[in-house]
Amino acid sequence: MSFADFPDQQHPISLLQRSLEKGRLGHAYLFTGAELPVLEAVASTLAKTLNCEKPPKVGVSVPLDCCDICRSCRQIQERVHPDIQWVRPESKSRVITVDQIRNLLQIVHLKPTEAACKVIVIVAADRLNVEGANAFLKTLEEPPPRTVFILLSAEPQQMLETIISRCLRLTFAGGDLSLAPEDQAWLESFATATDGSGGGLLPRYKLLGTILARLAELKAHIEKGLTARSPLQKYDDIEAKLQDKWESELNAAIEAEYRQQRSELLRLVQTWLRDVWLITHRMPTDLLSFPVLQPASAKVAARIDGSAAMENLRTMEQTQRLLRTNVQEALALEVGLLKLKL
Repeated sequence: MSFADFPDQQHPISLLQRSLEKGRLGHAYLFTGAELPVLEAVASTLAKTLNCEKPPKVGVSVPLDCCDICRSCRQIQERVHPDIQWVRPESKSRVITVDQIRNLLQIVHLKPTEAACKVIVIVAADRLNVEGANAFLKTLEEPPPRTVFILLSAEPQQMLETIISRCLRLTFAGGDLSLAPEDQAWLESFATATDGSGGGLLPRYKLLGTILARLAELKAHIEKGLTARSPLQKYDDIEAKLQDKWESELNAAIEAEYRQQRSELLRLVQTWLRDVWLITHRMPTDLLSFPVLQPASAKVAARIDGSAAMENLRTMEQTQRLLRTNVQEALALEVGLLKLKL
C-alpha cells in the first residue's frame, strides 16, 4: 500500500508528507485511532516511503510516497525487512514487557544493515508496562541517527504521559482501507460462496473451511517470515538455556502476529456483513465499503431482514471476543458461522 491508498486519512497523511518535504520528520510519532490495522498500515507505508528504492517524485526533490513494488517495499510489507522492527504484546498477560524493550534497544543502537532509515513500530503501545516504559524513555527522547519510532494505540488514555509527551501525535480516522489484491480475492470468494448457503449445514461448513484454509495460509507465511529473522537461524552453537529462550520468544511472536492477522481477516468479513446490513435498510450504495461485492451482498440482503443483518454483526463481534480468550479457535469459528443468517 502507498499513501494514495488512504483517501480517508488525507489530513494526517498530508502533515506527514509536508514534514517529509521540508526535511522535518519527527524522530518519534504516536499514531492514534479506532482501528490498529489502519494505524499499522500507515506506519508500514511511512517506513516504505523512508526506504523506497524507486520512489515516485512529482515536482519535489524528496520522496513523499513509496513505489510499493521495489525490494525494500516488499520486505517491509511482508514484515521481513531487517531494519524495520515491530514490537507487539507477546506475554501471557498481553503486555509489552521490559525484556522485550531491552532486546529492542540492543537492536536500535546498531547501525542499519541496508535501510536509509531504521523504523521501530510499537503496536498497542498502551500495553507497554511501567518497567518497559521507563527503560524506553531515554532512547525515545534521544534516538540514534537515522531512526524513527512510531507508537500505535487505539487507547492512548491508557499510556503514560511521559511517553506521550515525547511523541508527535497524529489522529487517524477509523475508515476502511483499500484491500490488497489477495485479500480482495479471498473476500470475493467468501462472499460468493454464501450464495445459497441459507440454513444448510454443508454450505456453512464449506464457508468454515474457506476461513480455516485462509488462516492456515496466513500462519504459514508468518512462521516462515519470523523464523527467518530469528537469531536461531544465525547461530549454530548456542547454550541450551539461550536456545530455549529464543524459541519461546519466536513462538510468542508468531502467535501474536497470527492473532493480529486473524482479527484483521474477520474484520473484513464483519465489514462485508455491514454492507449487507446497509442494503437491507436501502441505504445509498456509496456508503458500501466493498462496492465490487454488491451483487453478492444484495443476494444475502434479499434473504434476510434488517434485524437478522444486525444480529450477524453482533455474532461477529462475539466471535472476535471469544477468540481473545483461550477458547479453541476452530470451535469458536464454527459456532459463530453457524449462527450467521445468510
